Amino acid sequence: MKRSNPSPQNLALVVDDEPDTLSMVSAALEESGMSVIVARDGQTAIDLVERVQPDVILMDALMPQMDGFETCKRLKAPPLSVAAPIIFMTGLTEPNDVVRGLKAGGVDYVTKPVVVDELIARLAIHIANSKLLQSARDALDSSGRSILAFTPDGDLSWGSDNALEAFDVTEVDHAALSEWLATCVRKPLSQLQPFAMKDYQLFYVGLSASSELLVKFSRQRSISNEQLLIAQWGLTLREAEVLYWLTLGKTNRDISAILSLSPRTVNKHLEQIFQKMGVDNRTSAAVAADRVLHGTD
Repeated sequence: MKRSNPSPQNLALVVDDEPDTLSMVSAALEESGMSVIVARDGQTAIDLVERVQPDVILMDALMPQMDGFETCKRLKAPPLSVAAPIIFMTGLTEPNDVVRGLKAGGVDYVTKPVVVDELIARLAIHIANSKLLQSARDALDSSGRSILAFTPDGDLSWGSDNALEAFDVTEVDHAALSEWLATCVRKPLSQLQPFAMKDYQLFYVGLSASSELLVKFSRQRSISNEQLLIAQWGLTLREAEVLYWLTLGKTNRDISAILSLSPRTVNKHLEQIFQKMGVDNRTSAAVAADRVLHGTD
């Protein structure tokens, strides 16, 4: 089945010293409608980025000479200051390794062997968030979006007018907010929960080129995420729970464990979800649900 991608113009850079992984991942991304360029080492990746601007970068963590962590640091630092989200592909799963990748400038990671459907679903969400960052300061209020930017120390740096106005009159536990912001740079984006205030929620989007933490500022809903998905597509409660975890980048195996369901039952729920949403794959379902939950167009 051909996998769909939100925009066929998206360009992915895949960096890996293993030819088999390069070939498999590149073929899957091209099948989803993306254009793909590849690099076998970190320096080649840097040279490519000096000439072209990818929309997303998939980076192997362990490579000879310059590893993926160092390559990521150089791509994110001046003069390149690459805005594209960098997602690590790695067999390393220890918490320290994950934190190392996030501190280097990565936004997420997938474990090897790569699960293609999970990878493409995460890519779609990260690319959508990245495009939001690129246009944030130009058209935030005109598009109805509310963005706040914080320094790594937790100080408010800037924001759209409507977000600043609401934030100024909202009761905020600044110690808790600082702790949440610190968590944002230590965990993959797909594992983060929003920061809740009295009437609003903050959703972490990612780091700007100048290392500011950017968050979406949204009014607190009176109904749960699951109830919102039920209202949108007429799902059952269990279907809504499965779809919600899908938007967080969870695999079928993860969802099965979280909800205490068999993998077969999860698959059956997904079939019903796709039918009710009018989509034919995980990527489209995850992106559509993410837009509803976060109020983006």
